Amino acid sequence: AWVHGDPRKVIYPTDSYGQFCGQKDTLNENKTILFYFNILKCASPVVLINLQCPTTQLCVSKCPDRFATYIDVQASYRYKPDQWNYFKQFCKPGFNNPRKSVAQVLRDEDCPSMIIPSRPFLKRCFPDFSTKNGVLTVANQTTFKDGRGKTRNVTDLREAANGINNVLDARSVGMKIFEDYAISWYWILIGLFIAMIVSLLFLVLLRFTAGVLFWIFIFGVIGIIGYGIWHCYWEYDHLKGIPGSDLTVYDIGFQTDFRVYLQLRQTWLAFMIILCVVEVIIILMLIFLRNRIRIAIALLKEGSRAIGYIMSTLFYPIVTFILIAICISYWAVTAVFLATSGEPVYKVMANQTLCKYANMTCDPETFNTTNVTKLCPGAQCTFAFYGGESLYHKYIFIFQLANAFVFLWLVNFAIALGQCTLAGAFASYYWASRKPADIPLWPLFSSFGRAIRYHTGSLAFGALILAIVQLIRVILEYLDHKLKGTQNSFTRFLLCCLKCCFWCLEKFLKFINRNAYIMIAIYGKNFCTSAKEAFFLLMRNVVRVAVLDKVTDFLLFLGKILVAGGVGVLAFFFFTQRIPIFAQEAPTLNYYWVPLLTVIIGSYLVAHGFFSVYAMCVDTLFLCFCEDLERNDGSTAKPYFMSASLHRILGKKELSPKKA
Repeated sequence: AWVHGDPRKVIYPTDSYGQFCGQKDTLNENKTILFYFNILKCASPVVLINLQCPTTQLCVSKCPDRFATYIDVQASYRYKPDQWNYFKQFCKPGFNNPRKSVAQVLRDEDCPSMIIPSRPFLKRCFPDFSTKNGVLTVANQTTFKDGRGKTRNVTDLREAANGINNVLDARSVGMKIFEDYAISWYWILIGLFIAMIVSLLFLVLLRFTAGVLFWIFIFGVIGIIGYGIWHCYWEYDHLKGIPGSDLTVYDIGFQTDFRVYLQLRQTWLAFMIILCVVEVIIILMLIFLRNRIRIAIALLKEGSRAIGYIMSTLFYPIVTFILIAICISYWAVTAVFLATSGEPVYKVMANQTLCKYANMTCDPETFNTTNVTKLCPGAQCTFAFYGGESLYHKYIFIFQLANAFVFLWLVNFAIALGQCTLAGAFASYYWASRKPADIPLWPLFSSFGRAIRYHTGSLAFGALILAIVQLIRVILEYLDHKLKGTQNSFTRFLLCCLKCCFWCLEKFLKFINRNAYIMIAIYGKNFCTSAKEAFFLLMRNVVRVAVLDKVTDFLLFLGKILVAGGVGVLAFFFFTQRIPIFAQEAPTLNYYWVPLLTVIIGSYLVAHGFFSVYAMCVDTLFLCFCEDLERNDGSTAKPYFMSASLHRILGKKELSPKKA
């Protein structure tokens, strides 16, 4: 890619001669914009952007700013030379023969038949559309001369450049959004800083509030379901004696108006039974799993305490972010080089629709020596696109897949490195005999050094397995996209099943890899051994895993909503100038929702970054806890390393003295 690719093909537009517009040290250095001789031949903006519009394309320094036709300019060039001097800058380089007949000029496409007021967009000249009193105009005119003896409406230009006006309107909105960001960027940063402080406080305070938040939620759910049962019974009793209420669902059949079913006693009886069953299940789960729920809450509190001792872990996601940004940059640059690896392809552009050579590939150096120009007068060999027929060009798609695979592998490795580093830091906290006295100095940096020095191969192997599955998913999505138009139901069903299976496999592998990296950080064994030991350890504690997972997910979700929602409400009142104290400080915006959405989404991502560290902490402490229970029995010879609160929940009378 780096040998054959040329990003200039993306950066600069290319004229009909295969030359870049605006490239330094060339004749087009000061001609940065692409001009189309006859934009009416262009069907849509997609055709224009792909450089496949069937008209001559020329590099110019600026777009036309007036209406003019070649016929009018030629007729008046003797006594109005300024008009000709202006018009000829849009003709082919070196053409300066206004005496040449109009028919020959248009046949050879030496000059455009007309120019219209335009403005640059995507480095290409497009008609300068505007709306006046609801009427589409170009330079305040609704008609124009096409240079071939006809007067046409500007709507013809609109049809030729379908959608350009919408894109230009979108650009106007984009400029307003950019202005809003320019005015409010420092307030957005303040909002994100507040989100960071709130996230940090939430994690630190979880050691005191985890149990309270969880039980408030559980009893709230029980209360809501209880109210639902009472309401269903009230509706059931209220409908007693009302004509038609004793009918069954089967009697009335299927109805599009579902309110009909709410007039039946049977409906409310069914709702009441379902809610009663759910209520009983929840209560029974609380009774039989109460000890495991207490362990889960204790582990959450212990995780908050561990983060309090190793605060540097909260900022490790910045390292992961930088590594992933490097991976994305490498992938994107290589993908651009691959995509621009093609050679210029030239095709015959003929004015005659019946020319048999039209759209055939040609060589511009030998084109004038062929008989194409004789059989198709006015035909030209112009640049069409970048491509090629060599072995290298045929396998560019395979190279793009390989590039995508490397990207997935590197990203998964960066994530694995972060997980192993954090796991090592938190494991050093758990296995410390006296906390925090025995916690090693700089536990995060020590863990990062061990991961890089000893565990790189294991992390790369785990990332490789996950990258292979993800690549298969990418290929399946590509095939599904390509086969969307097919009517083969079996093929669509098979693809759907495969996509579902590999999605499940990816989720399972992520779960296994995460716990394998924890075991690698604790014991330093290879990936396969660590994955096996982690899997069987979790299976021996499967109920605890399920309970801890759900309790952790709930509390972290609650935290993310609390942070994003709280900061979002504050930002809403600020940007809408509803806080009297800061009313004068709030910036005047075009769209207040621009910084508001940025603050909300940014706050959620900030909270997610902090809470991902917390989730890794809890998972690490849980595996250490399970290992502690299996390796030790609390005796003097084999003391537990768990905290006093966990020890009390397990029903032990006192902690045995620990040995280093």
